[in-house]
Amino acid sequence: MNPLGAAQLALWDDADPACAPRSGVAPAQAQAERAAPAAVASVPCFRHPRADREIRLTRAVVAYEFTRAHRRSIGMVVGPEGLSVRAPRWVSVPDVEAALRSKERWICTKLLDWRQRQQAPTARIEWRDGAELPFLGETLRVVLDPTRSGVQRAGDGSPELHVGLPRDADAAQIRDGVQSWLQRQARVLFEARVAHFAAQLGVTVKRVSLSSARTRWGSASADGGIRLHWRLVHFGPRVVDYVVAHELAHLREMNHSPRFWEVVRTVMPDFDEPRAALKRLVVPD
Repeated sequence: MNPLGAAQLALWDDADPACAPRSGVAPAQAQAERAAPAAVASVPCFRHPRADREIRLTRAVVAYEFTRAHRRSIGMVVGPEGLSVRAPRWVSVPDVEAALRSKERWICTKLLDWRQRQQAPTARIEWRDGAELPFLGETLRVVLDPTRSGVQRAGDGSPELHVGLPRDADAAQIRDGVQSWLQRQARVLFEARVAHFAAQLGVTVKRVSLSSARTRWGSASADGGIRLHWRLVHFGPRVVDYVVAHELAHLREMNHSPRFWEVVRTVMPDFDEPRAALKRLVVPD
């Protein structure tokens, strides 16, 4: 989920030399690409860090990780590193490439989605007394107050976060103090919302942990582990609930098939709105 693993999608500008044919590319394909350099430069290029094959689709040049595996069909995964393909030993490379071309729209859409997550804009916060930042759909004002800490309501009803720091605290101290508070709030909130949706979905969650990943808002593992990005607390409750429901649905469907989205819809019928909002939101930093 977007924005934001440790492994990042490798991105190249359209005319970057990394898009030129490599040693792992079939000779005929390399010759065709050398004969039409303008065509190569006219489409975006994506390269998996462990790429050993490359294909030029209509919409992009994609260098992908290719693995032979004991399986019945061709498998494709697009993640933060790029495209990975696994195929049975009896399937020929031309057949693999034909399968990739048949899934071109899906592959390119996913790769571009990861690019956008990597390039997601951030709103810079000036860490000082009086700084403002979003918190669960409201604007939270930072107040340096060595006598108390926690959220208080100002005279006009607006929320203020009192941070137990002196007035002359530097920007790093203020940032660390505020983000530490945000992470504590995130853990409490996430555990409550995970418990809420896990009961509705009938799934068992073994652990809930906070994430600071740069490329995804959450992840789920088959052993019942859920990771959620702590910065989700900057956004409204509906967005938080969507990400929680999304990850918990993976404990029933470890894919993004139509069946997966139906699972999400059982607990959040109108998830399309917060899902779309999540792609538009700006991450404060």
